[in-house]
Amino acid sequence: MIENNAAYLQTLGQQAKQASYALAGLTGQQKQALLSAIAGSLTKNSATILAANRKDVVAARDNGLNDAMIDRLLLDESRLQGVISDIDNVINLVDPVGTELESQVLDNGLRLSRRRVPLGVIGVIYEARPNVTVDIAVLALKTGNAVILRGGKETLQSNLALSEAIRAAVVEQGLPADSVQLIQSPDRTLVSGLLKLDQFVDMIVPRGGQNLQRLCAEQATIPVILGGIGICHLYADKDADIAKSIEVIANAKVQRPTVCNALDTVLVHESIADQLLPQLYTHLAASGVSFYGCQQAQTIAEKQGVAISIATEETYGQEWLSLTLGIKVVRDIATAIDHIRAYSSGHSEGILTDNIHASAHFVNAVDSAAVYVNASTRFTDGGQFGLGAEVAVSTQKLHARGPMGLEALTTYKWIGVGEYTARS
Repeated sequence: MIENNAAYLQTLGQQAKQASYALAGLTGQQKQALLSAIAGSLTKNSATILAANRKDVVAARDNGLNDAMIDRLLLDESRLQGVISDIDNVINLVDPVGTELESQVLDNGLRLSRRRVPLGVIGVIYEARPNVTVDIAVLALKTGNAVILRGGKETLQSNLALSEAIRAAVVEQGLPADSVQLIQSPDRTLVSGLLKLDQFVDMIVPRGGQNLQRLCAEQATIPVILGGIGICHLYADKDADIAKSIEVIANAKVQRPTVCNALDTVLVHESIADQLLPQLYTHLAASGVSFYGCQQAQTIAEKQGVAISIATEETYGQEWLSLTLGIKVVRDIATAIDHIRAYSSGHSEGILTDNIHASAHFVNAVDSAAVYVNASTRFTDGGQFGLGAEVAVSTQKLHARGPMGLEALTTYKWIGVGEYTARS
C-alpha cells in the first residue's frame, strides 16, 4: 500500500528522468544488446509470467468480466512467444535517434541542422492488455526513452511479472533499473497525479476507452497523444465485387473483434444491398456475429429469418469490441462519407469498390488516420505497417498520427555549428 501518492510519483518521476540521461547516450549496438537481453529474460521467466497471468484471469472471471475483456488480458504460451518474437522485429528496425533530418549553411556561415533525439520520459496509461507492457518498454528503450507504465488493475500481476523481467535485463546491461517503472497500485488517484508530473514526464500516451481519453485530455499538464478508440467503417460501393467484399468485411469483423481496428459498421450502397446483405448475414451469423441495422437492413434480414436489432445514433457511435456489427444502407458515396464524418473516431475506414474514381474521392474526403481501398481495417497496426510493435494508434493530427512506432517517440533539436560565429 502506498502511503503518500504524491511523494511516490515524485520519486518515480525523478528516477525516470535520471535514467533517461543514461539511455540518451546509448549507441545503436548497445540498444540492440539491451533488447536481446529483454527477450532472453522474458523467455527465462515465462513460467512466472504465465502463472501471474492465470491469477489475473481467475480474478477477472470472479469479478464478472465478460469473455471479450478476458480475451484482451489473456496471455498463453503462444501469445507470450509472439510478444517476445516481436522484440526481434524491433531490434531489426532502423534506430531514428541521431538521424539528421535536414541541413543547410546560412549566409553567415553557420551550419544548421535538425537531429532526432529521444523525447526523454514517456508516461503510458493502458487497460487490459499485458503485451502492451513489453511493446511500450521495448520501443521506449530502442529510442533512448525512460518509461513510466500504469496498466489496468485487471492485469496487475501479469504486468508486475513482465516489468520485473524487463528490469532485470536492463540491470544486466549496466543501466538503471528505473529506465522502466510500473506503478504498482490500482489507485486511480495515481493516474491523475501522473498526468500532472510535467516536471519529469515529457509525453502521456493513454491506451484505453473514451473515459480514459477524456480524463487525460482534461487533466494533463503534459502533452497527450489521444487515440486508441476505433469506431471503424467499411463502405461497400455500388461497383464493389460482392464476394470479395464479404471476405474483407468478415476479416475486419471476426478475425479479432476485441481490438481497436476491428470493424464496427458496414455501409452498403442501396443498389447492391439486396445482393450483398443476405450473403453477409449468412456468412457472419455462422461466426456468431449479431447485428444492428437501419430499417432497410432489418427488412432484408427478416426475409432470411436473421435476428437484427434496430440501429440508433447511439449504436452507430459504439466501438463494439465484440462480435457485433452495425449495418446501414446508404443512397450513395456522399451519404456514406457523411455518416463516417458523423460517427467515426478518426481511426480506420475503407471503401470496397472497383471504381477508381470512387476510391480516389473516398480517400480524399475521409479524414481518418488510416484510409483503405479494398482492404481490411485490421491492417492499422504497427507490425503490419512495418513499424514494429506500436505504442498506440493516434487519432489526432499533431506530432503523431496512426500507428506510433519509433519515430513518434522522438523529437528533434537544432544543431548550429559555426566558426566562432557572432550574430551581426
